[in-house]
Amino acid sequence: MSVQNKTSIIQTTNLHKNFDDFTAVDQLNIEVKTGEIYGFLGPNGAGKTTTIKMLTTLLNPTSGTATLTGYDIKKQRHNVRTHIGVVFQEPALDSELTGKENLDFHGRMYNLDRKTRQQRIQEVLKLVDLTTKEDVLVKNYSGGMKRRLEIARGLMHKPTILFLDEPTLGLDSQTRQAIWAYIKKLNKDHKTTIFLTTHYMDEADHLCDRISIIDQGKILVTDTPTQLKNNVGDDVISLQSTHQDAFKRLLEQQEWVNQIKTTDEKTLNLGVQSGEEKIPLVFSLAIQNSITIKTITLHRPTLDDVFIHYTGRTMRQSKENPLKAQMIRTRRYRR
Repeated sequence: MSVQNKTSIIQTTNLHKNFDDFTAVDQLNIEVKTGEIYGFLGPNGAGKTTTIKMLTTLLNPTSGTATLTGYDIKKQRHNVRTHIGVVFQEPALDSELTGKENLDFHGRMYNLDRKTRQQRIQEVLKLVDLTTKEDVLVKNYSGGMKRRLEIARGLMHKPTILFLDEPTLGLDSQTRQAIWAYIKKLNKDHKTTIFLTTHYMDEADHLCDRISIIDQGKILVTDTPTQLKNNVGDDVISLQSTHQDAFKRLLEQQEWVNQIKTTDEKTLNLGVQSGEEKIPLVFSLAIQNSITIKTITLHRPTLDDVFIHYTGRTMRQSKENPLKAQMIRTRRYRR
């Protein structure tokens, strides 16, 4: 029997996963609230997909556990699976079947009767605007249409929680915007809890109620997008200069500099208030110490700045260790 917390639909307790001597997920403790869109952000190899595979019962944790809708991922796997829908990064559609046939097959896997399958197929096709394409072979679908069909398939059995692993990866801007609208509609109209991973900071900012940033298997911070950006500072001054290390030490001594982070590109990011008033102070300090400013920009904090603040690099600079990636790919299904 489910013992679901009324406010929490996913809870992990020291969730941990090793692949031999490599730690992919390290004592993870997260809580996802019922009915929210929860963003899970991190560089390649941070542990995002491994976490999702454990939460969806495709991979056993090394230690620790988690509950979804009150059911334990190790002891009540079947109950967990009946309450979740999953859209992974890797395509999982049969290209030789039509859109409708793909959905029908998925419904059969969940033991939906014929009448229910027919009803749900029409409902989910309408939701993702593919009704007119239901009899077209999937191999003739565009990339955006395939992703929309993947989302539709994940909704066939009316899951309580929908996992979306990079749902718009590689899609054009217009198609991404359309999928965002579908995700928002799912969450608002159907009260579906969404667990989302993405590399697109604007996507996370637009969709998510709360965001966790994970790196090297550990959660670094969890908060709303607005609060995360506020934590970085009112404004961000990014600059490169001669004698960068020495200039950083000088800037750290200034009361008007709230914080400084150095990116992998050796750019200094200064968190300040009223940035337009602080730029002349930056130049004045540089001139007094015979330092030349090479580049300087001013902008309001974004989730990119948040990511840099907590990980020290941009999402684009985050590269997966190929040896670790291979280890995970070849062993991720061991139980």
